[in-house]
Amino acid sequence: MATKAKPFLIIGGGIGGFACALALARKGMHSTVLEQAPEFGEIGAGLQLGPNVFRMFAKLGITEEVNKYAVFPKGLMMRDCITGEEVTTLPLNEAFLKRFTYPYGVIHRADLHRVLMEECRKLPALITLLNGAKATDIDDHGGGVTVRTEDGGSHEGAALIGADGLWSGVRAKIVGDGKPNVSGHITYRAVLKTSDVPEDLRWQMMVIWAGEKTHLVQYPVRGGDMFNLVATFHSSKFSEGWDAFGDAAELHERFAGACPQVRALLGKIESWRMWVLCDRPPIRDWSKGNITLLGDAAHPMLQYLAQGANMAIEDAVCLASKLAKADGDWPAAFLAYQKERYIRTARVQLTAKLYGEVYHASGATRDLRNAVLGERTQEQAFDSMAWLYDPPPIGD
Repeated sequence: MATKAKPFLIIGGGIGGFACALALARKGMHSTVLEQAPEFGEIGAGLQLGPNVFRMFAKLGITEEVNKYAVFPKGLMMRDCITGEEVTTLPLNEAFLKRFTYPYGVIHRADLHRVLMEECRKLPALITLLNGAKATDIDDHGGGVTVRTEDGGSHEGAALIGADGLWSGVRAKIVGDGKPNVSGHITYRAVLKTSDVPEDLRWQMMVIWAGEKTHLVQYPVRGGDMFNLVATFHSSKFSEGWDAFGDAAELHERFAGACPQVRALLGKIESWRMWVLCDRPPIRDWSKGNITLLGDAAHPMLQYLAQGANMAIEDAVCLASKLAKADGDWPAAFLAYQKERYIRTARVQLTAKLYGEVYHASGATRDLRNAVLGERTQEQAFDSMAWLYDPPPIGD
């Protein structure tokens, strides 16, 4: 087991990095989180939390804290973005809980990040948090790792976990597969005060308005005081990176054929943030020696299955379990971790791409989507989700 003098080094202080530090601490292992930004924080707005990640919250001991900030929708609804008609609704009721044990929730990304960060801060004997520590060089010298940072610092660790996201510098070193793939899909995110949402659209639901090469997602966050809106469309305009101000004119042009309800929601937002959606093909190997990857650094995925953060937290719990049983053989533990995770995460990556095609279908394919989903029973819907929401044991 690692000693305090040789902690595990975690590059990246986002949701995945903090979840990893906390999971290691729950196993009595030390870690140092290196975050390049001057302050810890999260960009973005809402996150969807499936039953699979609530199972991980229970293992991490943070369910009660998460529940203080989460909203629990009454159902999952799909509506046709063009006609406005309801395609299907799955109630998130007692039958759902009976089938999956854990609930389905939504939360503001910053709130989940804060919960994880505060839990880590409660454990200073096991977790060290460092800001302004941008990694510039990583050296795996067999007996451990050394990370040098832009500020001239040098950090020694037992092993290294790259939780540094889609544009991971750690991945560039150990996988070396170039830049992520730009999907040609653009996402605009914004939050709206509930009082500004048209009264007839203030549903306590996770709603997706599925259109032709477009879709809009809406759901309440912040205890129901705000609504998260995510508008996605196909576009040839893109720039690398995240969190740029969006072009409202293009957004409204792409949704010009949408139903009045969708246009009314979009018209309420004055300022949008834009993300260029990128991913990578699944890979089998994301570990090398004393270095491994976690979350988007290992298996970046498109948003259409709403599982990016969930998969990172599953990774964290699984990885900590493997390391706790490794008797100091960290490379072997990393290989065992990726072996357990890569099939599941690959399935999520590929299914997310498929869902994007389903959400954005047109013509006969759109009609088929609406007909098939409209005829689906509750049990059939549960069966289609079981592989994701009721997975094999993780981290046991």
